[in-house]
Amino acid sequence: MKKILFHFTLVFLAAAGFSCAGDLDRFSRYSIPPEAVTEADLPAMRMGVYSSFQSGGPGVRSYIMFDILGGNIRGNSGTSKDQINSMLSSLNSYQNTSWAGYFYILYQVNNLIKAAEKYPGSSEATLALGESHYFRAYLYYCMVTRWGDMPILRENTQENVPRDPAEQVWNFIEEELELALDLLGSSKSYYYVSHDAAVALMARVKLSRGKKTEAAELAESLIGKYKLDDFEKIFRKAANTEIIFAFENLSEESGLNISDLFYTYAHENKGQGVYYPTKDLLAVFSDEDKRKEITFTSVAGQTLFNKYPSGQTGKDPVIVSRVAEMYLISAEAQGRPNGLARLNDLREVRGLTAINPAPTTDKAFMDAVMDERRRELVTENFRYYDLVRTGRAVEELGIQSHQVLFPIPGQQRLLNPLLGQNPGYGD
Repeated sequence: MKKILFHFTLVFLAAAGFSCAGDLDRFSRYSIPPEAVTEADLPAMRMGVYSSFQSGGPGVRSYIMFDILGGNIRGNSGTSKDQINSMLSSLNSYQNTSWAGYFYILYQVNNLIKAAEKYPGSSEATLALGESHYFRAYLYYCMVTRWGDMPILRENTQENVPRDPAEQVWNFIEEELELALDLLGSSKSYYYVSHDAAVALMARVKLSRGKKTEAAELAESLIGKYKLDDFEKIFRKAANTEIIFAFENLSEESGLNISDLFYTYAHENKGQGVYYPTKDLLAVFSDEDKRKEITFTSVAGQTLFNKYPSGQTGKDPVIVSRVAEMYLISAEAQGRPNGLARLNDLREVRGLTAINPAPTTDKAFMDAVMDERRRELVTENFRYYDLVRTGRAVEELGIQSHQVLFPIPGQQRLLNPLLGQNPGYGD
């Protein structure tokens, strides 16, 4: 990354629409050199990282991008294919904002690691390191599932660096999570990273890499500790037994408002009405499904997403991991017939009958798992990559084969010519 100490920060601020004076003051604490940080500064640095995810970071659409591209979310106009071709352009502003935003947070995380390593044995430094390694893994998971090959930056640099192969990035993610698992314990609430949060992300990573036995074991270890709960509790900020980790997304500091994109101005909490559920998505929900009422609502004759209820009145938590995903990971990883029990456990709690007769082929079982993932995890940023990782994206979405990866943003390639471009997107 060319001049990463400066370029990512300034590009991100410009892309996000921040004015210079006020926001340079606001983010100035992130520019403190690690060598100048004292142990007493570590809590503020930790909170700064959490704040960056919640203040927009890679942009609000990055948190629903896989639903937009995966056929769950439609815009006001144009076809689904138009939407995909527009989003998957190297000139698309959302591509640049998300790339710059992820590296902007990575810059802070790397600084925090370097600062915390100066205080071995300190409980505050241990916590900071555990959280940082989790966040570094999470950031790289977000990036490798979008762009594939990515530069692995274990520390910040002012030099241009090329991208590392995706396989090495996945290895790095697992290494970071192993470090996090060694350092983290329980947390005071699910709005802070914990050992369980690292287990949940590792289960997701293992499944993505086809390491199914390990994925199932990790998921099962959390199913015994967490319990499926009512959707109304999960998505209405009530105490619940399901969430493993979420960003609290406090109103006073957050620019991350998913609900504002989903509700229309006719809704009592107001919204821009930018995105709506697709007909294809609505068709996979039955009236018996207890998730349906919280997932969707009808206002002035329009069906709207309803998982995030605040509209323009506030901000909603953004869930990263919850135990329902672990049921689905375990089911998929165990496969047919062993995984059917976990799939039916989830269905029963959500008001659906057990799948009967049982699927007689592996494809039929995977179809059932993918349908359940779609219903359970809609607007939680899974669908597009679920289709990519299972080899279904080209057929089900009608995309070109190269569109299973995002293009490298043009602005980033100007800053660093060594990045190159993903195949199919030109030079």
